[in-house]
Amino acid sequence: MNDGKLEVVRAGALTTLQDLGRFGHAHLGVPRSGALDQPAHRLANRLVGNTADAATLETTLTGVAVRASRPVTVAVTGAPASVRIDGRPAAFASPVHVPAGAVLDVGSAACGLRSYVAVGGAIDVPPVLGSRSTDLLSGLGPAPLRDGDLLPLGAARGRSRYADTVFWSQPPRELLLPVLPGPRDNWFTPAALRTLATARFTVSSQSNRIALRTDGPVLERAVHGELPSEGMVIGAVQVPPDGRPVVFLADCPTTGGYPVIGVVPEKSLADAAQAVPGLPLRFVPVRRRARTA
Repeated sequence: MNDGKLEVVRAGALTTLQDLGRFGHAHLGVPRSGALDQPAHRLANRLVGNTADAATLETTLTGVAVRASRPVTVAVTGAPASVRIDGRPAAFASPVHVPAGAVLDVGSAACGLRSYVAVGGAIDVPPVLGSRSTDLLSGLGPAPLRDGDLLPLGAARGRSRYADTVFWSQPPRELLLPVLPGPRDNWFTPAALRTLATARFTVSSQSNRIALRTDGPVLERAVHGELPSEGMVIGAVQVPPDGRPVVFLADCPTTGGYPVIGVVPEKSLADAAQAVPGLPLRFVPVRRRARTA
């Protein structure tokens, strides 16, 4: 049952709806999608009393402004940004009451890249294949927001919680990504593996929700043949023909034909969601734990 509307006053550079993701459809070529910074998404929902799988607004760099037709509780997390209600300053990373008809304005990110806006009762657009997430690769889910869009709101159910009950950290000043070697690390020269482990890269301005792209040294291949397409996972570090590693994120394809030199564990990808262009980046190889009987 819907309970009011959320009007988009200012959509910002790119604002999408995201939840925990669209699971179980990779065999159909459907990416998982979902919030890139999952801890920030979960925190925003917790602060307003929503369940973790409720949809939030994921903003990119320049924030968003919205107006609700009924009183709502909201919370803004992720990349730190100014929060204003009808021009008056409000708290970041804390539940805030917004009167009916007032404008909640989330400003540009002070550091990091993506902020998350949760609304008590959640944004109740129809799910597609079990998720309300916008998928920029396949086009599934709601389209990126535009000025004037109206989003249905659900009825608030849970109690809001304050920030002293949760943990939150600011975006990094240097991105350190642990990487498990393989499955195609043997397609690269020993020098390339050393470069991956020791060189400093930077985050490319060509990065998006599909992949974090890098600028920096080139990784030389030892095997130059063609690789048949194989399954891809979130966190896969694929190396295209230009030799610069690419880290796959939530909207990544489910298959790919370039060799994967390693995989970043998914729990370490939240910082990648906040990585601005030019941010220093280092890969830190880690060994797989030996299985015990």
